[in-house]
Amino acid sequence: MTEASAIKGHCLCGAVQMTVTPKDDNIGACHCKTCRRWGGGPLMVAECETAVEIEGAGSVTVYDSSPWAERGFCKRCGSHLFYRLKEPGMYFVPLGLLDDSERWVFDHQVFIDEKPSCYEFANETKNMTGSEVFAMYGAPPD
Repeated sequence: MTEASAIKGHCLCGAVQMTVTPKDDNIGACHCKTCRRWGGGPLMVAECETAVEIEGAGSVTVYDSSPWAERGFCKRCGSHLFYRLKEPGMYFVPLGLLDDSERWVFDHQVFIDEKPSCYEFANETKNMTGSEVFAMYGAPPD
């Protein structure tokens, strides 16, 4: 696991520009029902902790999706911008927003217990249930 350098990204229309410094070059997939409803499939993200700079913040709308998390999107084009844990303000940024698509290593899946049987990733990954994720981040279940 190496420390990742800053990377740029933007929404579909370009109204929101982001500079993020991921924790490392690993990405994960979330299979929870909320993420799948939000994006139509698993959410592939880079964990950026709090290292996120947003230009065009006036175009960002934040939806309070649970007692512990919120989701940001561009109010002009609807692009998903981030999933953020309210405490400690940790960001998870969708891979599709980021400019450098070759640097990533897909190494983990969360809410594996909610993954539907209609798809399967070929990569070998660390898999965590929803309960394990809540234990790791300290967020209470619904």
